[in-house]
Amino acid sequence: MTDRSPLAPAAFPSLPSIEGVTLRTARAGYKAWTRCDLTYVEMDAGTAVAGVTTQSKCPSPEVEWCRDAIPLGSARALVVNAGNANAFTGHRGRAAVEAIAARVANHLSCLPSDVFVSSTGVIGVPLPIDKAEAGLDAAFTAIPCGWEEAATTIGTTDTYAKGASASAMIGDVRVELVGIIKGSGMIAPDMATMLGYIFTDAAIDPALLQSMLSAANKRTFSCITVDSDTSTSDTVLAFATGKAGNAPLTSMDDAGADAFHAALTDLCRQLAHLVVRDGEGATKFVEINVEGATSDDSAHRIGLSIANSPLVKTAIAGEDANWGRVVAAIGKAGEPADRDTLSIRFGTTQVASGGLAVEGYDEAPVAAHLKGQDIVIGVDLGLGDGRATIWTCDLTHGYISINADYRS
Repeated sequence: MTDRSPLAPAAFPSLPSIEGVTLRTARAGYKAWTRCDLTYVEMDAGTAVAGVTTQSKCPSPEVEWCRDAIPLGSARALVVNAGNANAFTGHRGRAAVEAIAARVANHLSCLPSDVFVSSTGVIGVPLPIDKAEAGLDAAFTAIPCGWEEAATTIGTTDTYAKGASASAMIGDVRVELVGIIKGSGMIAPDMATMLGYIFTDAAIDPALLQSMLSAANKRTFSCITVDSDTSTSDTVLAFATGKAGNAPLTSMDDAGADAFHAALTDLCRQLAHLVVRDGEGATKFVEINVEGATSDDSAHRIGLSIANSPLVKTAIAGEDANWGRVVAAIGKAGEPADRDTLSIRFGTTQVASGGLAVEGYDEAPVAAHLKGQDIVIGVDLGLGDGRATIWTCDLTHGYISINADYRS
């Protein structure tokens, strides 16, 4: 990993183990590096699965494989390859996924459709089957590892390992949720925005888990952006082993369903924020609150227009209170907006209202706010009740440096 992001947490958190989940890593050698680059997760029989995948029209064969397997609702294993996205690789790419699933299925005596596969890295290079199979054979006999090692192994340009946890009470049973995630660039909300994996010991019907994950995704992973680009490989999967011993959740009407849903959403939000805080070259974490829109969806699109504006992002990087760039981003969003009802604030200071700069506003507290690492921009369109929150980062020379030589 490269130099640690200045927005990174102080340390990887202490995360609980999830009964029915065993983590292992190995070195397949997908790139000329000495680090582990294959993560293998075994899950006990009876594990339920749900997932969301990229809306890219050029998805990887791993994404297509997961899309076919998710509706079946059953999982026994997860394989994540780092360093090679295996996307835009034709039949050779599909053959690699099928070979991985077959080898794991043979090892576990399960169906190939019970094996979920993700790959991340350079697009356009077929995943070498021989390296994948050798890596899997090494992983099968490797000593089980912890969450931090697994989170490190799935990374590419990430500068730190990302993990988080949450818990909920279902009746008198405490259930645990743990997530690991990778993502740093090519992050834009068109579903999931990166590779993320959530594990819980709760007993929950896969259809209900899918409903909850889709709803959580809409409020978290689909509300972050680093650079407006969507990957070919974006995937978030949730696995529930059922080992906690709670009364199985089958409906939102069940006792404890609301608590579990809240915990899942909280975990997804934590993971989403970790991705933004590791945005390539990022020095500022930016929260954009939009209210007063004609609908929540309209507020969401306006928030993304602001968050994806290179002019807004570079102004923030330069600690420049250029609220005119926010106005421009709102105006180009293609959503209802009225200059004369629009208000904008930086931090707690309102800087523009009624089509004008606020008369006599003091720029000193705004300048002080922009010198910090956590930036808040508030927009009130004054048109309705629609609201949304988007999270992004600034755009610096570091982003250009990382992506100018990514393949080399």
